[in-house]
Amino acid sequence: MAKTKKDNTAKKSFEERLERLEELGDEIRNNEISLDDAIKAFEEGIVLARALEKDLEKIESRVEILMNADQLPADDDEGDDAAAAARPEFGLFDDD
Repeated sequence: MAKTKKDNTAKKSFEERLERLEELGDEIRNNEISLDDAIKAFEEGIVLARALEKDLEKIESRVEILMNADQLPADDDEGDDAAAAARPEFGLFDDD
C-alpha cells in the first residue's frame, strides 16, 4: 500500500514539520522557482500548516488542563471512581 503525504506528515515530529513549512516558504520566495513548483510547495505548506495548527490547539488545551490541575479532585487511598473519572486523559497526538 502506497504511503500518502498525509501519512508521512503524521509520522514526523512537530519540529520537523515546522522546519519543512519554513523550507517551503523559502522555496516559494525564490524568484527562480517555476509557477507549477510554487503551487505544489504552497499546497504542501497548507497541509502542514493545518496539521500544525491542530497540534497547537491540542497543546494549548493540555497546558490549560495542567494549569488548572490544582482544581482537580485528589486521589484517595480508597480508589474513589468519581475522582478517577474526573481526571483528564491526555491524547495529545492521538488520531482523531
